[in-house]
Amino acid sequence: MAAKDSLNSTIGEGSSFEGKFYISGSLRIDGKFEGEIKTDDELVVGESGKVKTNIEARSVVVAGTVVGNIVAREDVKLLETAKVLGDIIAPAISIQRGVIMQGSIKITGSGKKDPRSAVEESYNANSLARAVDKSK
Repeated sequence: MAAKDSLNSTIGEGSSFEGKFYISGSLRIDGKFEGEIKTDDELVVGESGKVKTNIEARSVVVAGTVVGNIVAREDVKLLETAKVLGDIIAPAISIQRGVIMQGSIKITGSGKKDPRSAVEESYNANSLARAVDKSK
């Protein structure tokens, strides 16, 4: 999780916030948030955090509850107490034992290609190479 001194903003435990939150920096939510969140840095949903929104961030760490989709440019970490209802798209995802989640996960890897295209290309390339070898 983000170090406390590197956090730009915090919605503390017992607090409630509704609206749009666009932040140039990191954000930690230990209270309740409903609306829209975009950050160019890390978003941390603490164990007591309850979030109902679509999230766009560089990196996302979830220990609390998220209802909404998560899109991260670098990675998503779901800690053992995380509960997520929504889709996740990120180059890397780590999921600890105990996580509760419903939704789809799309791991984009470090490539720029759509994951489906990359897998299909890889599958077809190997099939084509074997077919060429068999014809020799």
